[in-house]
Amino acid sequence: MARRVESKVAIVTGGAVGIGRACVQRLAEEGAKVGILDVLKPEGEALAAELAARGLDVMFQPVDVADEAALKAAIDRVAARFGGLHVMVNNAGISGAPKPTDQVTEAEWDRVQSINVKGVFFSTKHAIAHMRAAGGGAIVNLSSIAGMVGVGGLAPYHASKGAVRLMTKNDAITYARDGIRVNSVHPGYIWTPMVEKHLKSLGGELEASRAAVGGLHPLGHMGEPDDIAWAVVYLASDEAKFVTGAEFVIDGGYTAR
Repeated sequence: MARRVESKVAIVTGGAVGIGRACVQRLAEEGAKVGILDVLKPEGEALAAELAARGLDVMFQPVDVADEAALKAAIDRVAARFGGLHVMVNNAGISGAPKPTDQVTEAEWDRVQSINVKGVFFSTKHAIAHMRAAGGGAIVNLSSIAGMVGVGGLAPYHASKGAVRLMTKNDAITYARDGIRVNSVHPGYIWTPMVEKHLKSLGGELEASRAAVGGLHPLGHMGEPDDIAWAVVYLASDEAKFVTGAEFVIDGGYTAR
């Protein structure tokens, strides 16, 4: 049986750990050649080596998505190595400091926007020419439930994820004639290094915090990276050929209230 993204070339930003890592694994297992982009060099190199040892076609590029020139160069290297680009998964992101808005510094605000918003902008900007050359493609932007509803205490993060949500819709309209589909995915709390770091920053016992936050979801627990990765595989595949400008909310019912 044909694999779901056979012969496609994909890039996953923030692909070394968490949701990004799961996306890399599932896309590669489903037949894609995958470029892993991340600032976490040891983790990215280890993942690439692990998957290559399984016979999967991947490469790692260390890059900060807030650096436009470096990001363009990394995207171009992946496209040159694998012969094109069909899928861009804009996953790289940070949560920022958990503070009330009146206590957030300009530098803290700007750092979140530079990665979460400008990173998506730069990745999209420099993927488009490759996708046009390929006759089309799919861009998947990782937003959040924080791009849908208020959670509190994370103003820069909310602002960034709301921006990604509407950037997605704008670009879906802009590039539809090129056969390039653009969709957003909105996870609830997923047990990843970023969420673990966020909960630790709040103080208290980690497992108790994990259980409490999991309980905010009607299903009663946090999600796992694979819960998001399989949606990304779908959106990257031809199964989703009529899907663009859509919001995929994967949150255990968090926003259903």
